[in-house]
Amino acid sequence: MGINSEQDIEANLQIGPTSLGMVRMFIEATGGIEIPMDFEPEEAEEIAEELRAAAAQARKVK
Repeated sequence: MGINSEQDIEANLQIGPTSLGMVRMFIEATGGIEIPMDFEPEEAEEIAEELRAAAAQARKVK
């Protein structure tokens, strides 16, 4: 499975700070799958920059 492979899986994404000063991305998918991912604030900012860059590239495709 790659970035361009479509899947028929539904998931919910929650993002927020933890009580330990981390940023958590929590993914809940069909079938009871739960994936908590914790990041240092600096890592979260890097991810946000990557999301912005990907969004800018995606706009060029359309």
